Amino acid sequence: MAKDWLDWHRDYDQPDSALSRRLVEVRRQIAEALDAAPPGPLRAISLCAGQGRDLIPVLAAHPRGGEVTARLVELDPRNTELARRAVAEAGLTGVEVVTGDAAVTDRYADLAPADLVLVCGIFGNITDDDIRSTVRHCASLCATGGTVLWTRHRREPDLVPTICDWFAEEGFVPVAVNSPADGVGVGAHRFTGPPRPLAPGARMFAFVGYDVLEQR
Repeated sequence: MAKDWLDWHRDYDQPDSALSRRLVEVRRQIAEALDAAPPGPLRAISLCAGQGRDLIPVLAAHPRGGEVTARLVELDPRNTELARRAVAEAGLTGVEVVTGDAAVTDRYADLAPADLVLVCGIFGNITDDDIRSTVRHCASLCATGGTVLWTRHRREPDLVPTICDWFAEEGFVPVAVNSPADGVGVGAHRFTGPPRPLAPGARMFAFVGYDVLEQR
């Protein structure tokens, strides 16, 4: 049976769940990235954005939220409907929610390179090779000085140290990475390399789902 990604979001409403604790940390890192961003208009993109529970509330509350042009891309139309409703209620006129395949680079061509790139909820649902591919594409999605936020569980085998190495190979430096003891894996990396063109029509990953991967 296919995973129901609308129902999956229910864990966010449980304060003691790993997803809820992860969400708190992701929101904190988004706010800190906005605090550290240079003056002027900002651009943000969110891959596999779900209901936008990470980015939308932070933009609604942050002093620089109105300066951000953002695009959230999510495949499930039930989730994008909820995200659009949240955007409207927050009055975020610069935020667009797109129902579509978040893995295709063309979705971001007019906003890349962005100051903030969210790759949350993806690395635990795709193969290791596709994680490596996505990290490589992040160097094109992210502006020099911009921040990529990503998540990955810390269960064994813990791939987080390897993911950090892959980001380093692409010109990123770590800003913050949770330890295994924190129980949630959230990483923030800043891109220090030169701008890279975004490959048109490229597929960064195939979203397999953690439940399918665990059966392999």
